[in-house]
Amino acid sequence: MSQPKAMNLRFPDPAQRAAIEAAARQEGVSLQEYILSAAYARATAVERHFLDAFGESMARSGDAFAEAAGVADTGGERRTAELAARRDLEEQERGHAA
Repeated sequence: MSQPKAMNLRFPDPAQRAAIEAAARQEGVSLQEYILSAAYARATAVERHFLDAFGESMARSGDAFAEAAGVADTGGERRTAELAARRDLEEQERGHAA
């Protein structure tokens, strides 16, 4: 099995490369490890932001549905009618199956 190749890190700006190398040395890691860690941290921060926003959206949607259900609730009459209709359909299906 061949050895993994090193990342090819090219920086158009020498000052940018020097700054990143200095930061990596300060952290006590290789340049590659520093860059990969930064990329991973950025990706997980974006994921965390997305999941937080999604959670907030779900909460707002849940609240909106709860409000709509409260307004649309006509009491037990509708539920009783739905159950009766379901029983009728089930009885019809049993009749056809026999």
